[in-house]
Amino acid sequence: MKRLLIFILFPILVNAQANLKTSYKADWLTDYDLAVEKADEAGKNVLVYFTGSDWCPPCKMLKADLFETDEFQSLSQNYVLLYIDIPRNQDLISEGQMKHNKELMYKLNRKGVFPMIKILNPKGKELDEISGYSMNGEIKYHLEVLKKHQ
Repeated sequence: MKRLLIFILFPILVNAQANLKTSYKADWLTDYDLAVEKADEAGKNVLVYFTGSDWCPPCKMLKADLFETDEFQSLSQNYVLLYIDIPRNQDLISEGQMKHNKELMYKLNRKGVFPMIKILNPKGKELDEISGYSMNGEIKYHLEVLKKHQ
């Protein structure tokens, strides 16, 4: 009987834990106009993250060191999040998304710095930015910028 109970309950518990982790992830948008519209409706600033997800080592480390932390998950509730990826593997995003992302690069990240976080007000005006990442696990400055504009 014990084994039967474990056999029945184990999948339920594993699924509940997976759902808990999934529901805790930040919701990143990929459309600038939609992000600004949602920010305006909610009275929140927009956090824009420029990344080269498949080729940029500092971007990969920043994802692990900052974006996957409980502290960021908490702070992200105060922002509308906009994810702008410029991958080298063209199969990772659609042609239309790549065009959109490159247009935003020209508008908001002309120097092509990766990673870069920009904070925009609900009307799309630039408030602050932090660029680059030293890959040493030190995210204090990133958090300061995020806390300053929440």
